[in-house]
This record gives sequence, structure tokens and C-alpha cells, in this order.
Amino acid sequence: MPKPDDQTKAADQAVPDNVVVLDEPIKRGDTTITQLELRKPMSGELRGVSLSDLLNLDVNALRKVLPRITTPTLTDIEVGRMDPADLLDAGAKVAGFLLKKSAKAEAFLSA
Repeated sequence: MPKPDDQTKAADQAVPDNVVVLDEPIKRGDTTITQLELRKPMSGELRGVSLSDLLNLDVNALRKVLPRITTPTLTDIEVGRMDPADLLDAGAKVAGFLLKKSAKAEAFLSA
């Protein structure tokens, strides 16, 4: 019989790379958002934001970009109310989207 930790690890492995499972769900009326799907932003969706700010996980930059690339679509206010751990997880995924495939492979090999 698998241990609870083994079940948690198996469940974590089943989550796609572009999905953030929220530690603190977001409440929207009668709806509770427990996970977010992020998609790679196109250049136009990065307007008004410094790429270096996104790579540095700047909260204001993330508040501009996340509503443009999340499903379900979040509002700026909802992003502002996110648990910091969830915001960090989402920000890390956004920063990963900005890297070229070769840079991701290199970062993976050096880790």
C-alpha cells in the first residue's frame, strides 16, 4: 500500500508544467479557483512591462501580465490578493516562458 507522501508525489507529477495548483484558492462569488492554467505570452501581451521585471518576479509586472495569460482569467485585484507562495509559483512559470529552449535545457542540466 502506497504511503500518503507517495500519493502526493504522484499527484504532483500529473500536473502539467503550465498549471499552478493554488495553496490558497481564490474566491470569486460562488466559485472557488483552485488552479490556474498559464499560457506562454505573445509579445503584445507583454506591452507595458519590462522583461527584466518579469524575470525578477516583480509583483507589479506580474499583476499586469497574469490577467492576460491565465485561465480562468484573473483580475488585477485577484492577482493582488494571491497568496505570496502562489504568486511566486506563477511568476516562476512566467519567467520560464521567457527563456529559449536551449537556455531551459542548460538550466535543467546544471541543476
